Amino acid sequence: MINIVLVEPEIPANTGNISRTCAVTGSRLHLVRPLGFDISEKAVKRAGLDYWDHLDLTVYDSLPELFARHPEAAGNLWLASSKAPRSYCNVAFCDNCWLFFGKETKGLEESFLRAHYDRCLRLPMLPGERCLNLSNAVAIFLYEALRQAGFPGFQSTGCLDAPSL
Repeated sequence: MINIVLVEPEIPANTGNISRTCAVTGSRLHLVRPLGFDISEKAVKRAGLDYWDHLDLTVYDSLPELFARHPEAAGNLWLASSKAPRSYCNVAFCDNCWLFFGKETKGLEESFLRAHYDRCLRLPMLPGERCLNLSNAVAIFLYEALRQAGFPGFQSTGCLDAPSL
């Protein structure tokens, strides 16, 4: 199972999209406060997030709290950043890895990135471009990790009937 960590997410629609991606892939979602939106039951229902109850979600007050509750995360983490020195294409993701993403306006704290320099990854982009939307970046990283694992337990075919000739 892959762990997605959003550190101080600000935009509810991004977190909603990421929540849906986590729900349909069986990935765990970890949110680190402060959050830029309300995730109370009433707010979630109002947003129409009917898959929210299928989500494996944990909320933390800080990164130190997350690492205290999940010490295994420290040894199997990857940090997504447009400042990272290498591409996500050049690593082997493991089952139960932890993929960290920062807030939309700033990304992950530079001190956190520097402390884990060899675990920082980026998505290739054209020169001069800033970054992808957070929910798109999460989906790319997550599906690459799942692809490397062989999509364990996933349905690999649909039910489209072949056209008659």
